[in-house]
Amino acid sequence: MPADDGERGAAALAQMRAMTADICDVIPLTAEDDFRITTATMMIGNALLVDSRVTDLEYDRTPAHIARGGLDHFHVTLCIEGEMWFSSGRRDVMVRAGDICLLDMGPPNRTVLRGGGGRTHLRAIILQRAMLAPRLAHPDAATAILLPAQHPHARLLANHFAALMLPPAPEAGSAEVTIEAIADIAAAAAGGTADIAAGVERAERHLYLAVIKRRIADNLETDALTVDELCRHFQISRATLYRLFETDGGLAHYVREQRLNLAFRQLISPAARETRLIDMAVNMRFSSDSTFIRAFRRKFGLTPGELRELADRWLRETGAVPAIDTVLHQLARRRKS
Repeated sequence: MPADDGERGAAALAQMRAMTADICDVIPLTAEDDFRITTATMMIGNALLVDSRVTDLEYDRTPAHIARGGLDHFHVTLCIEGEMWFSSGRRDVMVRAGDICLLDMGPPNRTVLRGGGGRTHLRAIILQRAMLAPRLAHPDAATAILLPAQHPHARLLANHFAALMLPPAPEAGSAEVTIEAIADIAAAAAGGTADIAAGVERAERHLYLAVIKRRIADNLETDALTVDELCRHFQISRATLYRLFETDGGLAHYVREQRLNLAFRQLISPAARETRLIDMAVNMRFSSDSTFIRAFRRKFGLTPGELRELADRWLRETGAVPAIDTVLHQLARRRKS
Protein backbone atom coordinates (compact mmCIF):
# COMPACT_ATOMS: atom_id res chain seq x y z
CA MET A 1 0.00 0.00 0.00
CA PRO A 2 1.71 3.23 -1.09
CA ALA A 3 2.31 6.03 1.37
CA ASP A 4 -0.02 9.00 1.21
CA ASP A 5 0.59 12.52 2.44
CA GLY A 6 0.19 11.31 6.00
CA GLU A 7 -2.33 11.81 8.74
CA ARG A 8 -1.96 14.53 11.34
CA GLY A 9 -3.45 15.98 14.47
CA ALA A 10 -5.41 14.63 17.41
CA ALA A 11 -7.81 12.64 15.20
CA ALA A 12 -4.91 10.78 13.56
CA LEU A 13 -3.41 10.06 16.98
CA ALA A 14 -6.73 8.71 18.26
CA GLN A 15 -7.04 6.49 15.19
CA MET A 16 -3.52 5.14 15.66
CA ARG A 17 -4.15 4.43 19.33
CA ALA A 18 -7.32 2.53 18.44
CA MET A 19 -5.48 0.43 15.85
CA THR A 20 -2.61 -0.43 18.21
CA ALA A 21 -4.52 -0.77 21.49
CA ASP A 22 -3.74 -4.48 21.78
CA ILE A 23 -0.08 -4.03 20.79
CA CYS A 24 1.25 -1.03 22.70
CA ASP A 25 0.46 2.35 24.23
CA VAL A 26 1.23 5.32 21.96
CA ILE A 27 2.49 8.36 23.84
CA PRO A 28 3.16 11.50 21.75
CA LEU A 29 6.14 13.61 22.75
CA THR A 30 4.71 16.64 20.96
CA ALA A 31 1.42 18.45 21.26
CA GLU A 32 -1.38 16.21 19.96
CA ASP A 33 -2.21 18.73 17.23
CA ASP A 34 1.39 18.46 15.99
CA PHE A 35 1.26 14.66 15.70
CA ARG A 36 1.87 13.38 12.19
CA ILE A 37 2.45 9.93 10.70
CA THR A 38 2.89 8.54 7.20
CA THR A 39 3.15 4.82 6.53
CA ALA A 40 3.46 2.44 3.61
CA THR A 41 3.28 -1.33 3.86
CA MET A 42 4.10 -4.16 1.48
CA MET A 43 3.68 -7.91 1.90
CA ILE A 44 6.64 -9.97 0.64
CA GLY A 45 5.87 -13.63 1.08
CA ASN A 46 5.42 -14.15 4.83
CA ALA A 47 7.25 -10.93 5.70
CA LEU A 48 5.88 -7.41 6.00
CA LEU A 49 7.86 -4.36 4.89
CA VAL A 50 6.81 -1.17 6.69
CA ASP A 51 8.05 2.33 5.90
CA SER A 52 7.06 5.00 8.43
CA ARG A 53 7.69 8.66 9.13
CA VAL A 54 6.42 9.94 12.47
CA THR A 55 6.81 12.85 14.86
CA ASP A 56 8.41 12.29 18.26
CA LEU A 57 6.62 9.65 20.29
CA GLU A 58 6.97 6.65 22.58
CA TYR A 59 5.66 3.12 22.14
CA ASP A 60 5.21 1.23 25.41
CA ARG A 61 4.55 -2.51 25.11
CA THR A 62 3.60 -3.72 28.58
CA PRO A 63 3.01 -7.17 30.11
CA ALA A 64 -0.71 -6.50 29.69
CA HIS A 65 -0.23 -6.16 25.94
CA ILE A 66 1.84 -9.35 25.88
CA ALA A 67 -0.95 -11.21 27.65
CA ARG A 68 -3.38 -10.26 24.90
CA GLY A 69 -1.18 -12.14 22.41
CA GLY A 70 -1.31 -11.69 18.68
CA LEU A 71 2.21 -10.29 18.21
CA ASP A 72 5.26 -12.53 18.27
CA HIS A 73 7.60 -11.15 15.66
CA PHE A 74 11.11 -9.88 15.10
CA HIS A 75 11.76 -6.52 13.44
CA VAL A 76 14.85 -5.87 11.32
CA THR A 77 14.76 -2.07 11.42
CA LEU A 78 16.73 0.48 9.40
CA CYS A 79 16.85 4.03 10.73
CA ILE A 80 16.92 6.47 7.81
CA GLU A 81 16.41 9.76 9.65
CA GLY A 82 16.16 10.71 13.32
CA GLU A 83 16.94 8.21 16.05
CA MET A 84 15.29 5.37 17.93
CA TRP A 85 15.96 4.21 21.49
CA PHE A 86 14.78 0.68 22.23
CA SER A 87 14.75 -1.06 25.62
CA SER A 88 13.69 -4.57 26.57
CA GLY A 89 14.57 -6.03 29.96
CA ARG A 90 18.27 -5.37 30.54
CA ARG A 91 18.95 -4.73 26.88
CA ASP A 92 18.81 -1.31 25.30
CA VAL A 93 20.19 0.26 22.15
CA MET A 94 20.31 3.64 20.42
CA VAL A 95 19.73 3.41 16.68
CA ARG A 96 20.78 6.35 14.50
CA ALA A 97 20.67 7.12 10.79
CA GLY A 98 22.16 4.28 8.77
CA ASP A 99 22.10 1.79 11.65
CA ILE A 100 20.16 -1.48 11.47
CA CYS A 101 18.84 -3.23 14.55
CA LEU A 102 17.23 -6.59 15.29
CA LEU A 103 14.34 -6.22 17.75
CA ASP A 104 12.27 -8.93 19.42
CA MET A 105 8.70 -7.71 19.87
CA GLY A 106 7.66 -10.76 21.92
CA PRO A 107 8.62 -9.52 25.44
CA PRO A 108 7.69 -6.15 26.98
CA ASN A 109 9.65 -3.27 25.50
CA ARG A 110 9.76 0.48 25.13
CA THR A 111 10.66 2.50 22.05
CA VAL A 112 11.30 6.24 21.88
CA LEU A 113 11.53 8.03 18.51
CA ARG A 114 13.02 11.50 18.18
CA GLY A 115 13.46 13.30 14.89
CA GLY A 116 15.48 16.30 15.98
CA GLY A 117 12.81 18.77 14.91
CA GLY A 118 11.61 16.65 12.01
CA ARG A 119 10.17 13.17 11.79
CA THR A 120 11.90 9.86 12.45
CA HIS A 121 12.01 7.77 9.28
CA LEU A 122 12.20 4.01 9.79
CA ARG A 123 11.98 1.07 7.42
CA ALA A 124 11.39 -2.35 8.98
CA ILE A 125 11.05 -5.92 7.79
CA ILE A 126 8.76 -7.78 10.17
CA LEU A 127 9.51 -11.51 10.38
CA GLN A 128 7.50 -14.18 12.10
CA ARG A 129 9.24 -15.83 15.05
CA ALA A 130 8.77 -19.19 13.35
CA MET A 131 10.97 -17.94 10.50
CA LEU A 132 13.81 -16.30 12.44
CA ALA A 133 14.00 -18.22 15.73
CA PRO A 134 15.29 -21.47 14.15
CA ARG A 135 18.18 -19.45 12.73
CA LEU A 136 19.23 -18.20 16.17
CA ALA A 137 21.40 -20.04 18.67
CA HIS A 138 19.66 -18.21 21.54
CA PRO A 139 16.40 -16.75 20.17
CA ASP A 140 15.14 -15.46 23.53
CA ALA A 141 18.27 -13.29 23.90
CA ALA A 142 18.30 -11.92 20.35
CA THR A 143 17.06 -8.37 20.74
CA ALA A 144 18.59 -4.89 20.58
CA ILE A 145 21.32 -6.27 18.28
CA LEU A 146 22.93 -3.37 16.41
CA LEU A 147 24.64 -3.29 13.03
CA PRO A 148 26.19 0.22 12.94
CA ALA A 149 25.94 2.22 9.74
CA GLN A 150 29.60 1.71 8.85
CA HIS A 151 29.37 -2.08 9.03
CA PRO A 152 29.47 -3.69 5.55
CA HIS A 153 26.36 -5.74 6.31
CA ALA A 154 24.45 -2.63 7.39
CA ARG A 155 25.26 -0.92 4.08
CA LEU A 156 24.34 -4.06 2.17
CA LEU A 157 21.00 -4.50 3.92
CA ALA A 158 20.17 -0.79 3.61
CA ASN A 159 20.55 -1.11 -0.17
CA HIS A 160 18.04 -3.94 -0.16
CA PHE A 161 15.60 -2.16 2.13
CA ALA A 162 15.41 0.53 -0.55
CA ALA A 163 15.31 -1.94 -3.46
CA LEU A 164 12.45 -3.93 -1.94
CA MET A 165 10.23 -0.84 -2.19
CA LEU A 166 10.81 -0.75 -5.96
CA PRO A 167 9.60 -2.95 -8.84
CA PRO A 168 11.84 -6.00 -9.31
CA ALA A 169 14.86 -5.56 -11.55
CA PRO A 170 15.68 -8.07 -14.31
CA GLU A 171 17.52 -11.10 -12.93
CA ALA A 172 17.71 -9.52 -9.48
CA GLY A 173 16.28 -12.66 -7.85
CA SER A 174 12.96 -13.09 -6.10
CA ALA A 175 12.05 -10.81 -3.22
CA GLU A 176 11.28 -13.86 -1.09
CA VAL A 177 14.82 -15.21 -1.52
CA THR A 178 16.16 -11.77 -0.65
CA ILE A 179 14.11 -11.76 2.57
CA GLU A 180 15.54 -15.19 3.45
CA ALA A 181 19.08 -13.89 2.91
CA ILE A 182 18.39 -10.79 5.02
CA ALA A 183 17.10 -13.09 7.79
CA ASP A 184 20.34 -15.09 7.60
CA ILE A 185 22.49 -11.95 7.90
CA ALA A 186 20.41 -10.62 10.81
CA ALA A 187 20.57 -13.98 12.58
CA ALA A 188 24.33 -14.19 12.13
CA ALA A 189 24.72 -10.74 13.72
CA ALA A 190 22.66 -11.91 16.71
CA GLY A 191 24.49 -15.22 17.09
CA GLY A 192 23.12 -17.68 14.59
CA THR A 193 23.16 -21.44 14.61
CA ALA A 194 26.11 -23.32 13.13
CA ASP A 195 24.18 -23.82 9.89
CA ILE A 196 23.48 -20.09 9.59
CA ALA A 197 27.10 -19.18 10.29
CA ALA A 198 28.13 -21.48 7.44
CA GLY A 199 25.47 -19.99 5.16
CA VAL A 200 26.31 -16.32 5.66
CA GLU A 201 28.67 -16.31 2.69
CA ARG A 202 25.87 -17.64 0.49
CA ALA A 203 23.48 -14.98 1.81
CA GLU A 204 26.08 -12.24 1.23
CA ARG A 205 26.61 -13.45 -2.32
CA HIS A 206 22.90 -13.35 -3.09
CA LEU A 207 22.43 -9.88 -1.60
CA TYR A 208 25.51 -8.35 -3.22
CA LEU A 209 24.73 -9.91 -6.57
CA ALA A 210 21.10 -8.77 -6.51
CA VAL A 211 21.88 -5.17 -5.61
CA ILE A 212 24.78 -4.92 -8.08
CA LYS A 213 22.62 -6.33 -10.85
CA ARG A 214 19.97 -3.75 -10.04
CA ARG A 215 22.57 -0.98 -10.36
CA ILE A 216 23.71 -2.46 -13.66
CA ALA A 217 20.12 -2.55 -14.94
CA ASP A 218 19.66 1.12 -13.99
CA ASN A 219 22.89 2.29 -15.64
CA LEU A 220 23.24 0.33 -18.89
CA GLU A 221 23.48 3.53 -20.95
CA THR A 222 26.02 5.24 -18.68
CA ASP A 223 29.71 4.91 -17.82
CA ALA A 224 28.95 3.94 -14.19
CA LEU A 225 29.58 0.23 -14.74
CA THR A 226 33.35 0.05 -14.70
CA VAL A 227 35.01 -2.30 -12.24
CA ASP A 228 36.50 0.61 -10.30
CA GLU A 229 33.18 2.44 -10.10
CA LEU A 230 31.25 -0.62 -8.92
CA CYS A 231 33.92 -1.48 -6.34
CA ARG A 232 33.88 2.09 -5.04
CA HIS A 233 30.09 2.29 -4.89
CA PHE A 234 29.63 -1.02 -3.06
CA GLN A 235 32.91 -0.83 -1.14
CA ILE A 236 34.05 -4.29 -2.20
CA SER A 237 37.33 -5.53 -3.69
CA ARG A 238 37.92 -6.30 -7.35
CA ALA A 239 38.46 -9.96 -6.45
CA THR A 240 35.07 -10.09 -4.70
CA LEU A 241 33.33 -8.44 -7.64
CA TYR A 242 34.89 -10.87 -10.10
CA ARG A 243 33.93 -13.88 -7.95
CA LEU A 244 30.32 -12.72 -7.76
CA PHE A 245 29.96 -12.85 -11.55
CA GLU A 246 31.88 -16.06 -12.24
CA THR A 247 28.70 -18.06 -12.90
CA ASP A 248 27.46 -15.31 -15.25
CA GLY A 249 30.52 -15.62 -17.46
CA GLY A 250 32.26 -12.66 -15.84
CA LEU A 251 31.25 -9.06 -15.17
CA ALA A 252 32.06 -7.74 -18.66
CA HIS A 253 30.10 -10.56 -20.30
CA TYR A 254 27.10 -9.99 -18.02
CA VAL A 255 27.02 -6.23 -18.65
CA ARG A 256 27.29 -6.75 -22.43
CA GLU A 257 24.46 -9.30 -22.36
CA GLN A 258 22.21 -6.91 -20.44
CA ARG A 259 22.99 -4.09 -22.86
CA LEU A 260 22.06 -6.32 -25.78
CA ASN A 261 18.82 -7.25 -24.01
CA LEU A 262 18.05 -3.56 -23.54
CA ALA A 263 18.79 -2.90 -27.20
CA PHE A 264 16.38 -5.72 -28.11
CA ARG A 265 13.61 -4.12 -26.04
CA GLN A 266 14.25 -0.74 -27.61
CA LEU A 267 14.28 -2.07 -31.16
CA ILE A 268 10.78 -3.54 -30.91
CA SER A 269 9.42 -0.38 -29.30
CA PRO A 270 7.86 2.27 -31.59
CA ALA A 271 9.32 4.94 -29.31
CA ALA A 272 12.82 4.10 -30.54
CA ARG A 273 11.93 3.69 -34.22
CA GLU A 274 13.86 6.83 -35.21
CA THR A 275 16.98 5.96 -33.20
CA ARG A 276 19.89 5.23 -35.53
CA LEU A 277 21.80 2.02 -34.97
CA ILE A 278 25.07 3.95 -34.60
CA ASP A 279 23.49 6.02 -31.83
CA MET A 280 22.15 2.89 -30.13
CA ALA A 281 25.58 1.29 -30.34
CA VAL A 282 27.17 4.35 -28.72
CA ASN A 283 24.48 4.43 -26.01
CA MET A 284 25.19 0.77 -25.22
CA ARG A 285 28.91 1.54 -25.01
CA PHE A 286 29.97 -0.52 -28.03
CA SER A 287 33.09 0.62 -29.86
CA SER A 288 31.29 0.78 -33.23
CA ASP A 289 28.00 -0.04 -34.90
CA SER A 290 29.58 -3.03 -36.64
CA THR A 291 30.74 -4.45 -33.29
CA PHE A 292 27.24 -3.93 -31.93
CA ILE A 293 25.59 -5.63 -34.94
CA ARG A 294 27.90 -8.66 -34.76
CA ALA A 295 27.32 -9.10 -31.01
CA PHE A 296 23.57 -8.72 -31.47
CA ARG A 297 23.45 -11.30 -34.28
CA ARG A 298 25.47 -13.80 -32.23
CA LYS A 299 23.04 -13.49 -29.33
CA PHE A 300 19.69 -13.32 -31.14
CA GLY A 301 20.32 -14.84 -34.57
CA LEU A 302 19.42 -11.73 -36.58
CA THR A 303 20.69 -8.18 -36.98
CA PRO A 304 19.19 -5.17 -35.19
CA GLY A 305 17.83 -3.95 -38.54
CA GLU A 306 16.12 -7.27 -39.20
CA LEU A 307 14.55 -7.24 -35.75
CA ARG A 308 13.25 -3.72 -36.28
CA GLU A 309 11.70 -4.75 -39.62
CA LEU A 310 10.10 -7.79 -37.96
CA ALA A 311 8.62 -5.65 -35.20
CA ASP A 312 7.33 -3.07 -37.70
CA ARG A 313 5.66 -5.79 -39.75
CA TRP A 314 4.06 -7.26 -36.64
CA LEU A 315 2.75 -3.83 -35.65
CA ARG A 316 1.25 -3.26 -39.13
CA GLU A 317 -0.41 -6.68 -39.20
CA THR A 318 -1.74 -6.83 -35.65
CA GLY A 319 -1.96 -3.19 -34.61
CA ALA A 320 -0.08 -3.97 -31.41
CA VAL A 321 3.51 -3.84 -30.25
CA PRO A 322 4.76 -7.42 -29.93
CA ALA A 323 5.62 -8.69 -26.48
CA ILE A 324 9.28 -9.54 -25.94
CA ASP A 325 8.49 -13.16 -25.10
CA THR A 326 6.42 -13.47 -28.27
CA VAL A 327 9.26 -12.18 -30.44
CA LEU A 328 11.80 -14.45 -28.75
CA HIS A 329 9.48 -17.42 -29.28
CA GLN A 330 9.10 -16.58 -32.95
CA LEU A 331 12.86 -16.26 -33.36
CA ALA A 332 13.44 -19.60 -31.65
CA ARG A 333 10.94 -21.28 -33.98
CA ARG A 334 12.59 -19.67 -36.99
CA ARG A 335 16.04 -20.91 -35.95
CA LYS A 336 14.71 -24.46 -35.51
CA SER A 337 13.12 -24.44 -38.94
